[in-house]
Amino acid sequence: MKNPNVPSRTLLEPVETCTRDELRHIQLERLRWSVNHAYKNVPFYRESFDKAGVHPSQINSLEDLGKFPFTYKNDLRDNYPYGMFAVPMSDIVRIHASSGTTGRPTVVGYTKNDIDTWADAVARSIRAAGGSANDIVHVAYGYGLFTGGLGAHYGAERLGASVIPMSGGQTEKQVQIISDFKPTVIMVTPSYMLNIADEFERQGLDPRDTSLRVGIFGAEPWTDAMRQEIEERVGIDAVDIYGLSEVMGPGVAQECVETKDGPTIWEDLFYPEIIDPETGELLPDGEEGELVFTSLTKEALPIIRYRTRDLTRLMPGTARTMRRMGRITGRSDDMLIIRGVNVFPSQIEERICNQGQLAPHYQIEVWREGHMDKMAVYVEPRQDLGEVGDEEKVSLAKDLQHHIKSYIGISTDVKVLNSGEVERSEGKARRVIDKRPK
Repeated sequence: MKNPNVPSRTLLEPVETCTRDELRHIQLERLRWSVNHAYKNVPFYRESFDKAGVHPSQINSLEDLGKFPFTYKNDLRDNYPYGMFAVPMSDIVRIHASSGTTGRPTVVGYTKNDIDTWADAVARSIRAAGGSANDIVHVAYGYGLFTGGLGAHYGAERLGASVIPMSGGQTEKQVQIISDFKPTVIMVTPSYMLNIADEFERQGLDPRDTSLRVGIFGAEPWTDAMRQEIEERVGIDAVDIYGLSEVMGPGVAQECVETKDGPTIWEDLFYPEIIDPETGELLPDGEEGELVFTSLTKEALPIIRYRTRDLTRLMPGTARTMRRMGRITGRSDDMLIIRGVNVFPSQIEERICNQGQLAPHYQIEVWREGHMDKMAVYVEPRQDLGEVGDEEKVSLAKDLQHHIKSYIGISTDVKVLNSGEVERSEGKARRVIDKRPK
């Protein structure tokens, strides 16, 4: 019997379907608070705003936010570890951080209210993906300093679902737990979901026969072709969740299962902008550029106009009042320039997924010979094809070379390895190995 003291989370929150005018009123009120909170309590923001000649009192409309300076990842690194916090450490209940593989990690903190808001956002996201309190959620995002595992975990619990805190790795055990514990929702990176599907097939099991019905995938860019691959191989609805630790973690935006037309941004909590990545100029909805976020409710680490480096566009809401973001096409800072041509790994991935005999596992290697950039793409045949001979591998490589040349405009080496030989991921896939001199 349902406990009457536990609130229901199966219905949409009023803010999800309010009018745009009502939403803008909420946003403006919260924006004024957030910018003022940052200015009063974070020395970096006070100095940054003063240098730019702007003050929180100048925000009379949402458009006034464009007068304020951007925040960059390096700003968080320069204030490592706690210099960006707006509350004393006695009010911090959780600390997360990036991996720091390219320098000092970016450190983020949360108050109790921040954790509650984050859990609510992820619970809303899981519900938008088709989940409910009746589900068993298998969390295969990594736990620890990475925000994925605990963010998904707290959100699923807030929804009222049962949680399996599996974390990443131990792929054979992932298969065992999914087979035995009968989860209905899985939250994991899309590349690792395919790795799990491979392991099912390696064990002679059909991944379509599991209890899973929904996959909530994020933490790395993925294409519609990969969505189709996952849905067909695993027999589930595959939807996109978006987030980043500097802004909150997973749950900043979520694709609604009834439309599958791009993640809906929870605009009552995070205000989005799209800018030209070169000039910083604000772009209108519908135009592709770099995604910028301002937090509207965060206490511990307010973030003002944070440049995510993710390239996308803003689109009108469909399943919800709030605007959607297009699928991430790449990042302004991981874009490869090969002989003058801009190349994103997602473009290569789409070509691979469209070639039916190739598995969606790949790696790109870039190096320099003399003054000339070279690129190779390593792929493998689909596991269900069995052993593929050398002549067929050559044919598959030539086909992919042709499609990459036609679609992207560059010539590249393609090497078709044996099934299982492309490096696998237990978290975010390492798609690019760039050996060129820095």
